[in-house]
Amino acid sequence: MCLAIPGQVIELVDKEKNLVKVDVSGVKRVINVSCIIGTDHPFESCMGDWVLIHVGFAMSIIDEEEALKTIAVLDEMGEMMEQMLEMKSTSDI
Repeated sequence: MCLAIPGQVIELVDKEKNLVKVDVSGVKRVINVSCIIGTDHPFESCMGDWVLIHVGFAMSIIDEEEALKTIAVLDEMGEMMEQMLEMKSTSDI
């Protein structure tokens, strides 16, 4: 199973290499935007974009509402996983 996570472009880093910095729930990472740029969406227009990121590449542009919904679901899944691990560690079984 592959998972793409949403992040927002916060800085244009290197135009030649198509690198930008994104914010993913407070974590800053440099990623490649080669898959989302073109004549209708040049490198410079990536600033502020919400993108789905997989293995260091922006795979697609998404709207902010969808990005925030996805982040909320991922946060919820993480909290549930923590609770399950805690329950398992305190279980007598």
